[in-house]
Amino acid sequence: MPTSRPAPHAGALRLHRGFLSAILGNRRDLAVWLPPGCDGRRRRHPVVYFQDGQNLFDPRTAYLGRSWDAGRTAAELVARGEIEPPILVGIYNAGAGRVDEYAPTRAAYRWGEGEQRRSRGRARAYARFVAREVKPFIDERYPTLPGRGHTAIAGSSLGAVAALYAALLHPRVFCAAGVLSPSTWWDDLAPVRFVGALRRKPAVRLWLDIGTAEPGWEKTRLLRDALVSRGWREGGDLRYLEAEDGGHGEAAWAERLGPLLRWLLPPGQGPGLSPRRAPRCRPAGA
Repeated sequence: MPTSRPAPHAGALRLHRGFLSAILGNRRDLAVWLPPGCDGRRRRHPVVYFQDGQNLFDPRTAYLGRSWDAGRTAAELVARGEIEPPILVGIYNAGAGRVDEYAPTRAAYRWGEGEQRRSRGRARAYARFVAREVKPFIDERYPTLPGRGHTAIAGSSLGAVAALYAALLHPRVFCAAGVLSPSTWWDDLAPVRFVGALRRKPAVRLWLDIGTAEPGWEKTRLLRDALVSRGWREGGDLRYLEAEDGGHGEAAWAERLGPLLRWLLPPGQGPGLSPRRAPRCRPAGA
């Protein structure tokens, strides 16, 4: 059963506990932020799906107690008329199974104090989970604009790689992706090879960024170059940013969230209004 909790910012935060995935064979929580005034009677909203959802809104669930404060940032941008009022969906990661789901290939990696593990490389299955299970669930229960032109996905670190794969593998579902500090290094530049092997360029807008204080940050330039070689155009459907002295962590990504949302959700884009058959913002079973 979904629950509601008071949000420390404008808007409302809903939590759906234990969402079951038949594709991945496990459960996780979904956090759904609704913009101020969302009542489902007059307006539908674009949706952005974020990975590592426990880090988005609440410091009590965020890694090391540092959230992105995404609800407050979005509410302030909405109040200033800088973005279309969105619904933000935080998809919690699978804990110890996070790397298995976000990584695109089977590869060895270091965990914790240096323990060596091997990823199952389930990013493609994870992409299907978001596109075919999470999105229909959200569209059924909230007043979304369900078309691809109003649906984006985003993530950071290995979650950024998962978001990139989801958008490029499912361009009929997602029109844009926010790729923050991607783990481009994974499995000897597997994301770069993936982009280079695309048969055709999907019509997907991409935000790609990296902090210059992140280890191996220059590798992200290789991903940018691969995208450009496949037809993306900087300043057009590709926004590339190198954040001076930016680190690899929630604080750095929180700082870049506002610019990302402004790029993803420019005001006046899309119809926005749909008075007929717009469901009310409500948790399932309410």
